Amino acid sequence: MAIIQINYMSQALGRTVPVNVILPADRYDFDTDRYLNPGEKKYKTLFLLHGLLGSYIDWISETRIHKWAMERDLAVIMPSGDNSFYIKGKMPFDDYETFIGKELPMMMRRMFPLSEKREDTYIAGLSMGGYGALRTGMVYSDTFSHVAGLSSAIHMFDEEHPIGFEHDWCDSAEQVFKTDINPWIAFDSIKEKGQKEPRFYLSCGREDDLFPVNVKLRDYLIKKGADVTWDEDEKAGHEWDFWDAQIEKVLDWLP
Repeated sequence: MAIIQINYMSQALGRTVPVNVILPADRYDFDTDRYLNPGEKKYKTLFLLHGLLGSYIDWISETRIHKWAMERDLAVIMPSGDNSFYIKGKMPFDDYETFIGKELPMMMRRMFPLSEKREDTYIAGLSMGGYGALRTGMVYSDTFSHVAGLSSAIHMFDEEHPIGFEHDWCDSAEQVFKTDINPWIAFDSIKEKGQKEPRFYLSCGREDDLFPVNVKLRDYLIKKGADVTWDEDEKAGHEWDFWDAQIEKVLDWLP
């Protein structure tokens, strides 16, 4: 199992971006004196997004994702999304939506032996990255078959308690609620277009301020007929201990 840091020139962002990659391609079996699953194998892949104020090193430094990916022969791609919420900003070269949803899967498949099959491609994240994973997985449901949102920061789309920085994304609050940057609308768009729906894993701690709005999204998706797996922790807040435990459950949930 290799941990690789790469830097490449992103066309969507107009700058060099860092990405951490966990790749199981170097596993060696001393009993048979050969590498396991040499180059002909295409690996199932999880794109894993960090939260607000975080970076591409968070998941490796704060969780046991390396160990668990190695045990499951899973490739994991961890990009840096800055504080973008993984959507297209108003400034030039600020298109994190295209970066995460289209460019990154294409570039990683060029560089590494990753499966190009939808059923082998997944996306997950925590907090801001939970929102990013949910929204990206919905908008690019032809790419991602399984989507996991942990303590997802979707509270800005709660019309009862909007947090007020929607003008960073759109010209008005109405646009925030009515376009597909709203995960409720993004899921409805899948239904309207007759596209394949991803399967969802949602979780949140009961002591997290984001718990009520995550329950709202869970109930909405279930009502709309989505395949949803839900998990919660009575004592957990917005914290790494919870996400460390949850990412192992996500990997167990993946096919």
